[in-house]
Amino acid sequence: MTEQLIHPWQERIRAQIAQERGATVTLLQEWVRERSVQGEERSIQEKIAAHLTAMGLEVDMWVMGGEELLNHPYFVSPRDDFAQSPNVVGIWKGTGGGRSMILNGHVDVVPAGDEKQWEASPFSGAVIDGKLYGRGATDMKGGNMAAMLAIETLQALGVRLKGDVIFQSVVEEESGGAGTLSTILRGYRADAAIVPEPTNLKIFPKQQGSMWFRLRVKGRSAHGGTRYEGVSAIEKSMIVVKAIGELEKRRNERITDPLYEKLPIPIPINIGVIEGGKWPSSVADLVTLEGRMGVAPGEEMESAKAEMETALLQLAEQDPWFAEQPVELEWYGARWVPGEVSEEHPLMELLTDAYRTVCGTDPIIEASPWGTDGGLLTKLADTPAIVFGPGVTQVAHYPNEYIELEAIFQCAEILALTLIEWCGLSEEGEQ
Repeated sequence: MTEQLIHPWQERIRAQIAQERGATVTLLQEWVRERSVQGEERSIQEKIAAHLTAMGLEVDMWVMGGEELLNHPYFVSPRDDFAQSPNVVGIWKGTGGGRSMILNGHVDVVPAGDEKQWEASPFSGAVIDGKLYGRGATDMKGGNMAAMLAIETLQALGVRLKGDVIFQSVVEEESGGAGTLSTILRGYRADAAIVPEPTNLKIFPKQQGSMWFRLRVKGRSAHGGTRYEGVSAIEKSMIVVKAIGELEKRRNERITDPLYEKLPIPIPINIGVIEGGKWPSSVADLVTLEGRMGVAPGEEMESAKAEMETALLQLAEQDPWFAEQPVELEWYGARWVPGEVSEEHPLMELLTDAYRTVCGTDPIIEASPWGTDGGLLTKLADTPAIVFGPGVTQVAHYPNEYIELEAIFQCAEILALTLIEWCGLSEEGEQ
């Protein structure tokens, strides 16, 4: 059994969080009631900026754009006008001499989908049996709240840190990270970062990346009554799907990292859309496949692309048709950069100790099965990012999404203790 660690600030932090529970739930309800889908984030961002200002942080709110962003190789988005989607950063300045920390979270949420599948309004913020319901509650407004509450708790206790704490409330994460990319181009970097995505309080030092692809499989049209005179793109697409499955198997056989041992397929290749054919009595001459390719931590995205391209070119060795009509491959849409932090990184030790202090057990340390903005921070901003937050992904993007409130308070307590140890207490904060 793990021996529970004792921290001199723990009791005061826990008591302060308990005192603020009611106000925290009310504020989170207000956030969840904001329908902050893509292109409609301004209202919630203005409220967050106002709250950060009231906390005494240095607040920066801006609408991202410009050639540097739009032409950047890591920029992906279905749009280039972000007028209603500002970014917000609040800086809690340290006294100097300590390590800095970024707490990065996104406010954009996926659409609610079929509202008939929801038991209450998708943006109700209803609290039932210790759970707060609504789109974005777990992905990831609950995590954002935990990060903000950690800062507010330390402030209320009169704590002063040596290092800066940079709270980032970004947009566009669900589309590939343009919001966090904009913060990086604006100059925001730190000695480390925590991204409080819903990990169920597991610690993810590594995260896979992913990218979307589109395949066009060609055939030759003919009348259905003499289909043998044509070439069915539908039948050829079955060969392509099988080849993609074999590629997935080969790629995953190379994954030996023990952090992935609980994942049946560490870096999946998923085909999510198939469209083909125009008429029941005609041989289909085109099938379009769209999917998502997982990218391993430490793997270059260009290398993964090249592996996919090679696998498709090798189809000609199985079927001469593909030599005549090779599969067309297009990389499009969303993309998330993989990232990894060594398990020996100092922040891993401090975060693990803080977890033990609060929970009395060892944390579960795994690799993330999905991408986050942490990959951009790690790779592009030279800011090692660990993913750790409240909520479970099983309800993210689903009807009746919810978050357990107790997990938010636990996470805030762990983050507050981690900030003290990472950023360092100034003399005026050592009470």
